[in-house]
Amino acid sequence: MPMRYEGGCLCRTVRYVSDAAPINERICHCRLCQRAIGASFNARLLFRIEDVSIEGPVRTYNSSQSLKRGFCPECGTTLFSMRESAGVMGITAGSLDDPGLFKPADHIWTSSRQPWLCLSDGLTEYPEAP
Repeated sequence: MPMRYEGGCLCRTVRYVSDAAPINERICHCRLCQRAIGASFNARLLFRIEDVSIEGPVRTYNSSQSLKRGFCPECGTTLFSMRESAGVMGITAGSLDDPGLFKPADHIWTSSRQPWLCLSDGLTEYPEAP
């Protein structure tokens, strides 16, 4: 039975849903994610763009030439990062209605991991992109 992934922003102005299985589930420690999320890492589920339906107004910001980040214009919740050229969208695990659905497989960009963050979950760690 397929899993349903639903979520949205803090003020509930923006909602999203996907019935597709994620391509992967990762924890990214790169500095761009740290700044965009406002935390030491970005826990995200990667989907094909066409597998995610979004309702409500979304603002975007290009944090790099190929990466666009989407957020609620009302409350500011970061909801996704998107690489249109690759056809993929990374949904933030914290914006899921049930964040317990997030099952990370690995840590990426650990070369930028904050020195006070101890990774003891036994997941594979990649200094940069896998």
